Amino acid sequence: MTQHRRTSVLRLGVLAATTASALILAGCSGAGGNDDTADGGSQSFSFTFATSNNLESPYETLAKEYMEANPDIKITTNPTPNDKYGETVRTQLQAGNASDVIQTTPGSGDARGIIPLAEAGFLEPLGDTAAGLVPEGSESIFEIDGKVYGQPLDFTIGSIVASLGTLKMNGIDEFPTTEDDLYAACKDLASQGKSLLVLAGAAGPNTGLTAQAIAATRVYADDPDWNEKRASGETTFAESDGWKDTLQTIVDLTKGGCFQPGAEGGGFDAITNGLAQGTSVGAFIPSGAAIEIAKAAPAEADFKVEPFPAADGGKPGIIASSNYTLSINAASKAKDAAADFLEWMASDEAQQRYHELSGELPISAYKDMDLSDTIYAPVVDLLKDGSYAPLPNNIWPNPSVYEALQVGVQGLLTGQKTIDQVLGDMDAAYGD
Repeated sequence: MTQHRRTSVLRLGVLAATTASALILAGCSGAGGNDDTADGGSQSFSFTFATSNNLESPYETLAKEYMEANPDIKITTNPTPNDKYGETVRTQLQAGNASDVIQTTPGSGDARGIIPLAEAGFLEPLGDTAAGLVPEGSESIFEIDGKVYGQPLDFTIGSIVASLGTLKMNGIDEFPTTEDDLYAACKDLASQGKSLLVLAGAAGPNTGLTAQAIAATRVYADDPDWNEKRASGETTFAESDGWKDTLQTIVDLTKGGCFQPGAEGGGFDAITNGLAQGTSVGAFIPSGAAIEIAKAAPAEADFKVEPFPAADGGKPGIIASSNYTLSINAASKAKDAAADFLEWMASDEAQQRYHELSGELPISAYKDMDLSDTIYAPVVDLLKDGSYAPLPNNIWPNPSVYEALQVGVQGLLTGQKTIDQVLGDMDAAYGD
């Protein structure tokens, strides 16, 4: 099947969005469109994507706009809670009832990673358009034997999304840039019944992203090739001072009152509510989440993407890479319609619309954008200097490593795990 053909359907453009409304997190329905036609022939299809709150997802809005531009096509959308998304999608693929279009991630380190899913025969090879969007040097986390299985959507910053308005309303003029200032702000806010950071401690994806965002300064700023060294056996997680410092920082943040009370039991709603209501200043969440949460927050919230402070004497850094992809179910009976949708999603108009809705930078144009007056202003210099590393778990060889990190951080929050145990578990999951 080819993906690069353009039809009159794709030239209709993007329509304006209707007003965003709250979604009820729904379970996934069966795969394929509503038409009982031959393989690839249905004009309707289903679309599953992850969601972390009750706000309308950018994917939901884009699907609506696509249907408005193409009235003969019906898309059944299946927003699925992010904390169990990977396991849910894999179970559905194995059972043969997954959606036609699936939100996935690059690489092998996540349960929704395109490499293990493609190796298992669950994903359809994509065409020239998807291949043309793969960032140079990242082919290994998008391809198998020269075939691309996930179409990149974004360039995402993994750092802290912070409300500078909330910070200033609580007597702090700017987001902390040093460790000393960080812990001083934590103490000050805690005394006012607030927290500098809000953590979804019960949600593995959030504990995992938190650790990786901190590792940007503790591991990858000093040693950008650390993942390659781990792959070649030159080092391990347990031997890494940077990874020890990363996990020790999480322990210190907990003891320093930087997280909200009961953080270990918090879900994604704790982040949405905490940031929107001003009881917390920031959270380790993907950069685009600032746009979604801003819809539920006062205008003066003033969200920005802030780097986590480097350790004393250390180098600053952030996580930045393509983190979201779209894939087509190999068992789909609506492959042509699904491929047309992916083709449309790659168009300049849809990429700009995705950026407006999600806040994530467009995969094909972010380097040419002026970000100085945007939510990304605090990290512009880090992007220009190349002071960023790709999301580590995309590069790790299997989802079990990231699962060990997620569960390990949860264990640190509750006191049921030690740092050495967490790193040992990650090494055991990594394998030889």
